[in-house]
Amino acid sequence: MSAARAVVFAYHDVGVRCLKTLISAGVEIPLVVTVRDDPHERQWYASVAAAAADYGLTVIAPDEANTPELEARVTALQPDFLFSFYYRAMLGAPLLRAARRGALNMHGSLLPQFRGRAPVNWAILKGARESGATLHYMIERADAGDIVDQQAVPILQDDDARDVYAKVTVAAEMVLARSLAGLIAGTAARKPQRSEPGQYFGRRRPEDGRIDWTRPAVEIHNLVRAVAPPFPGAFAQIDGERWEIHRTRIAARQAPSAAPLLFGADGECYAACGDGGVLRLLSAVDASGPVELARLAAALAQRPLPLA
Repeated sequence: MSAARAVVFAYHDVGVRCLKTLISAGVEIPLVVTVRDDPHERQWYASVAAAAADYGLTVIAPDEANTPELEARVTALQPDFLFSFYYRAMLGAPLLRAARRGALNMHGSLLPQFRGRAPVNWAILKGARESGATLHYMIERADAGDIVDQQAVPILQDDDARDVYAKVTVAAEMVLARSLAGLIAGTAARKPQRSEPGQYFGRRRPEDGRIDWTRPAVEIHNLVRAVAPPFPGAFAQIDGERWEIHRTRIAARQAPSAAPLLFGADGECYAACGDGGVLRLLSAVDASGPVELARLAAALAQRPLPLA
């Protein structure tokens, strides 16, 4: 593979694995731009700053990417390519133009599906059966440029967001590794994306994790999976207390007639949801810590609790 020069904007596990993929391919990387970790956010993923420093690369974490100073610095480096791997900001036109042979982004979905923020979480929430990674050219509109390549991964019925992120990270590494030779040779595919309504999704907030027990059991199960720790978690008021529901499973059990209802049977806790479907509660936390569901099940067998 002939030499190429790339400036890399990166964060998260995908950022680390894709950075290492470029290094393994012999791509020259004069600058890595990353994001300062948020002290209010649980750091469950690998550090791009640490990975770049381990390889002796120049790494910076500016407060803002789209500044005249950084644009001038990147332009002066004369990169062939600019890559964005889970970097947490859109890159403006001056930065995109600095790459002589193209600016490319790795997105955590099968574009054009789930453009925008938190694509893995949204895919689970919406009941998608697969996700993946897509390498595409960047334009000024988010996640809308021509597609180079993509790799699908399955979303299983009980996968949570961290499970799927792990799969997407491997998919991203695979897509980049097999695309690099074509990008450098100028022979890589460029497939225009379809533009259809309803494909963009926004940032999710912790308060979006509130459970509405009148919804169908499958929808509630998907919400729990989509925001399970290390994300903020699904939550509900149960018997006057705030509970976080961390794991559920769809149960083949007949719901009591008075759903929504929390009830106990055979030593297990169950939630009867608005459509008559039933979820088995596998993990929950209240203000005191983990809820002892087996002990609670015995009490609920005698006195079920209505779910608001």
